[in-house]
Amino acid sequence: MIARRSVFAGIGAHLPDRVVSNADLAQQVETSDDWIVERTGIRRRHIAAAGEKTSDLGIAAARKALEAAGVDAGEIDMIVVATATPDLTFPATAARIQAALGVTRGFAFDVQAVCSGFIYALTMADNAIVRGQAETALVIGAETFSRILDWSDRTTCVLFGDGAGAMVLKAADAATVGDRGILSTYLRTDGRFHDLLYVDGGPSQTQSVGHLRMQGSAVFRHAVDHISEAMIEAVARAGVKMTDVDWFVPHQANQRILDGVARKLSIPPDRVISTLADHGNTSAASVPIAFDVAVRDGRIKPGHLVLMEAMGGGLTWGAALARI
Repeated sequence: MIARRSVFAGIGAHLPDRVVSNADLAQQVETSDDWIVERTGIRRRHIAAAGEKTSDLGIAAARKALEAAGVDAGEIDMIVVATATPDLTFPATAARIQAALGVTRGFAFDVQAVCSGFIYALTMADNAIVRGQAETALVIGAETFSRILDWSDRTTCVLFGDGAGAMVLKAADAATVGDRGILSTYLRTDGRFHDLLYVDGGPSQTQSVGHLRMQGSAVFRHAVDHISEAMIEAVARAGVKMTDVDWFVPHQANQRILDGVARKLSIPPDRVISTLADHGNTSAASVPIAFDVAVRDGRIKPGHLVLMEAMGGGLTWGAALARI
């Protein structure tokens, strides 16, 4: 059997038109631009319009990724969508995106690992490609977190935004692509800490959607340690060193977390892709959105070694290492 590898083919992202600045938020909750920037690094975020669904954002990002990859939607045989804010309880948002794109083959499903969702989804797609279950996969992170925020809670409503990012992966013969493609992934969950970051509603427990709740200081302490662990494990599994990595594309949670991880692992700050100031925390969409920004502005180039990582509610965390 030929050894297969998942190789990067294209990336795309989409953000809602509406931009909400820190000054805008200060008109509706007790906060200020200085307070938000000092604690998070965030200056503005995009918020979905009324009637604009998670699938709408995902569809737009997917089309851009397909165009960048030079891939026709008819070639897609796997779609996996990472989201904690699906259009409906069911069917999967992935199924709605599949239909909208005109894909009539293969399979589509959602992954729910909150902010770690894109890393989980990327891992599922990689596994399917390596096992021969898919040839061309579309991996999407899409969120409308604005729909589950308590807009009177300044500790959470200032953090999040809406958006979507998508990546196209294609199967390749590992012997012909050298060290290109996804080289390693690492996933972890520890449900003992589920109450540090959660939504206080759901169809089974409350028959409602609920709002996001977070113990911020506790999440921060776990984030630096867990993210560092995932990054160390991912590079070790690939047999490379942290200093070999060209770019680090983290989940955009909080600038303090990004800085804390960089200090702990002695990573130069100028090798960390940060889009927090403009987008805020877009949960499962944040890694592909940041990746897209860095590809389009020329920082991430073919041949570069890129390490992606995230931590989210669950608690979940993980990392993925790829040669572009």
